[in-house]
Amino acid sequence: MRLAYSTNGYTRRSLPDAVRAIGAAGYAGVEILADAPHWVPARCGADALRELRAALADAGLAVSNINANTAAALWPAPPPEPVFEPSLSNHDPAVRRRRIEYTIACLDLAAELGAPAVSVTSGRPEAGVPPAEGMAFFAESLAVLCQRAEAIGVRLGIEAEPGLLVESSREVRALIDGVGAPSLGANLDVGHAVCAYEDPVEAIERLSGRIWNLHLEDIAGRKHYHLVPGEGDLDFDAVFAALDGQGYAGFCTVELYTCAAHDQEAASRAFEHLAPKLRAVLMERSRRPARGEP
Repeated sequence: MRLAYSTNGYTRRSLPDAVRAIGAAGYAGVEILADAPHWVPARCGADALRELRAALADAGLAVSNINANTAAALWPAPPPEPVFEPSLSNHDPAVRRRRIEYTIACLDLAAELGAPAVSVTSGRPEAGVPPAEGMAFFAESLAVLCQRAEAIGVRLGIEAEPGLLVESSREVRALIDGVGAPSLGANLDVGHAVCAYEDPVEAIERLSGRIWNLHLEDIAGRKHYHLVPGEGDLDFDAVFAALDGQGYAGFCTVELYTCAAHDQEAASRAFEHLAPKLRAVLMERSRRPARGEP
């Protein structure tokens, strides 16, 4: 396991500058925000890709995930909050197709950068559309995306989020099992699990073997507001121990989009809080006898 940081916490900087700042804070990986103001597929060509590769090389970072959860870039004047439409669960096939095409471009970016996965969200429940119907539309979209993901060697992770159609690890597990694609898994946000009245350790166990990336932030009082780790109620020791117990070997990506006004301070404080906890779990693992040893 290694720590990464999402560029959605650095939206007041350019993408290359954000990548270099994350490297300077001590992280091993970076999650790329595939939305304005960072990577927008229709606007980012060969020059932008070259600049991003150079920044990754300068910072010595791997890419933990491509974050395709929001779609502000598809609106001419998006409001100052996460924009989920056009969503993958919309009742209109043309609307779903627009988001599918956007997400396919993100999958292609992941393949270009060697990122293991792309994360997606369901979108909000629609008025007049029963949730079960929205889930069926979402599953159809996921099946299409998984065909592309498997063709290019990338995985697709569903992220549950409070207030969206899919907001719990149970719903994510049901979709993984229902769609039945080997590339489909979870982008598990442990803070979102808390907000959904789930135990993060139980969510990790429920999604065992299908967690492609992890989002970390602190949460206080089950209020969906991302806090710097150490400022809320989350037991990160238990989270890391549970991940280790399930054999998770991927990235744990800190996501603090709420902290863009003090981005470097937030990233540094998060690293200082989490790195010793992760190191302790990894050291404990190294002391355990290998399987088959007495």
